[in-house]
Amino acid sequence: MPQVDVARQNAKPLVFEEGLRDVFSAATQGSRVRARASDIRLLRDVGTSRGEERVTVSENPGRVYVVATPIGNLEDASARALRTLGEVALIACEDTRRTARLCQRFGIRTRRLSLHAHNEARRIPMLLARLEAGDSIALVSDAGTPLLSDPGAGLVRAALAAGLEVVPVPGPSALLTGLVASGFATRPFAFEGFLPRKGSARTSTLDRVSRFPGTVVLYEAPGRVNNTLADLRRVLGPRRVVVARELTKLHEEFVRGRLGEVRLEETRGEVTLIVEGPSESEPDSEVLDIGERIDHLLASGQSARDVARTLASELGLPRSKAYRHVLERKRELDSADP
Repeated sequence: MPQVDVARQNAKPLVFEEGLRDVFSAATQGSRVRARASDIRLLRDVGTSRGEERVTVSENPGRVYVVATPIGNLEDASARALRTLGEVALIACEDTRRTARLCQRFGIRTRRLSLHAHNEARRIPMLLARLEAGDSIALVSDAGTPLLSDPGAGLVRAALAAGLEVVPVPGPSALLTGLVASGFATRPFAFEGFLPRKGSARTSTLDRVSRFPGTVVLYEAPGRVNNTLADLRRVLGPRRVVVARELTKLHEEFVRGRLGEVRLEETRGEVTLIVEGPSESEPDSEVLDIGERIDHLLASGQSARDVARTLASELGLPRSKAYRHVLERKRELDSADP
C-alpha cells in the first residue's frame, strides 16, 4: 500500500493510508513537516499496526465546528456551544489556558490543543488526519467568534479543500456587540480588524477606510488606541466615534465623541472602535467652493501635498479627500492655460 511518511525526531514512523495522501500534500504544500511528539499524540486511539501509528479514512469523517464563546460574560455561552464543546473529540484553542477557564466553569473535559499563528501550519496535517478518522474538532478563539482577527482560517480552508464539513456555531462577537450599541448606521459597514502597526500597509488601510461610505469597525490593543484615534482623525476629520471596552463585563463602557476629542487615559484589554460613516453635512466640493483657497495656497509656493494638509486642517476634511480636490483644481488650471 502506498505510504506517505512524515519526517520527525524521536518518534515512530507515522504512516498515512493512501486516502490521506492528497489531503496531507495539500495541507503541507508539498513540503516535509517535522511533527513534534505532541502532534503524534493527536493520533492515538485511531488505530495501530505493528508498532506504527496508522490513520485510516473513516466512512463518516468528522466535522470542524467553529464555535463562538463569551467575550466577557460567561452567561452568554449558548447551550449549543457548550454541548458541542463537550461532544467533540478535541478543542483547538487560540490559548489553551483561556479556554480551560471556560471548560472548568461548565465541567467540560474535552482535550484541548493550542492552534495559533505560530503552529497552525504544523498542526493542520495532524488535525486533518483526526477528522478523516472520524473525530470532530471544535475551533475556538480566546473570546468571541473565531476567525475575526483570530487564527484558524488555515484549518477551515484545509478542511473544506479536503471535502470535509465546516459547521458554524454562532454566538458572541465584539464586532457586532459594539456596532449595534454605537447608534451608527449598520448598512453598509466594514470590519477592518487590527490596523497594520506602521508603514505603507497602515497608510493604505487608512486610505481605504477614508473611501468607505459607511460605518467602520476596528479592533485595537490598549496601548495603541490613542495613536489609532489620532491617525483616524487625520484621515477622516472630526467624525463621530465610539470606543467600546470591557464589553459584556461588569465595567462595560462606551466612550462617545468625535475623532480629535476622544482619548483614553487608561484601559485594559482590547477595545472596539466604531467610526461613523461620512455624513451629508461633511464638507465637500459640491457644497463648499474651495477653489479660491487652493489657488491662493498654490500661488504662495506650497506643494500640492502641503496645500492638502492645510485644507484638511482648516475644513476638517480627510487628507486624502483634500488632496484629490487639489489635484482636480491643478488639472483645471493647467487645462485653462493657453
